[in-house]
Amino acid sequence: MTVLRVRKTSHRLTVITLALAGLSLAACQPGTDSIVPAGDAGYAAIDVPQGDGVPVRYLLLPGDVVSVQVYGEPELSVAEVSLDNAGMLNLPLIGGVRASGMTADDLSSAIEAAYAAKFVRDPRVAVLVKKTQLRTIAVEGEVALPGVYPYVEGQTLLTALALARSTTEKAKLDEVMIFRTVDAQKMAGRFDIRAIRGGRMPDVALLPGDIVVVGFSGPRGAFLDALRAIPAIGIFRPWR
Repeated sequence: MTVLRVRKTSHRLTVITLALAGLSLAACQPGTDSIVPAGDAGYAAIDVPQGDGVPVRYLLLPGDVVSVQVYGEPELSVAEVSLDNAGMLNLPLIGGVRASGMTADDLSSAIEAAYAAKFVRDPRVAVLVKKTQLRTIAVEGEVALPGVYPYVEGQTLLTALALARSTTEKAKLDEVMIFRTVDAQKMAGRFDIRAIRGGRMPDVALLPGDIVVVGFSGPRGAFLDALRAIPAIGIFRPWR
């Protein structure tokens, strides 16, 4: 698998940025340990399946290319159409259809409903994903090979660490951070790799754009403080 290497300067800037974000969280959310859900409640809060934590359906994103076939209506079928920056498709007669965040089957149903409302009796629509945008995840901190890696469907925290050649001897395995942005909302969570490897907690499904940061086992100033700023293991928590 191709690895997109991160330069040393970029790596340092990323670590500093994440440390400052964690310190900001600590200042804004004092004493949250007792109210933040943990364990099963924490996983349920972000809708991560118990078990292997692997996403089972591909969700469309802006820039993806799909084909839309309306059976028996060749003039309404489109061989290739891209989702625009807002995640919309522009189709004959019905115009804009929101597609971002939907599966191909969900989008087929939405298009069928739009055509059935005014234009076609009992339409049957098939959507095929033809091209997806390059998606990546980043793995930083105490791993053997930090860098930016291509995201593939079904990727988890453990597989991401495997791509980075696993953790170093200095890694603090109960302070593995995931930073995530969903619909412009920034989120973060802390996970215990030992518990996941031992089967005591589920693996964590990753999304494109996730940043994984493995903490240090010894005092390293502000960065260690940033890792300790997230109060609960095994959850995501909105942060600003």
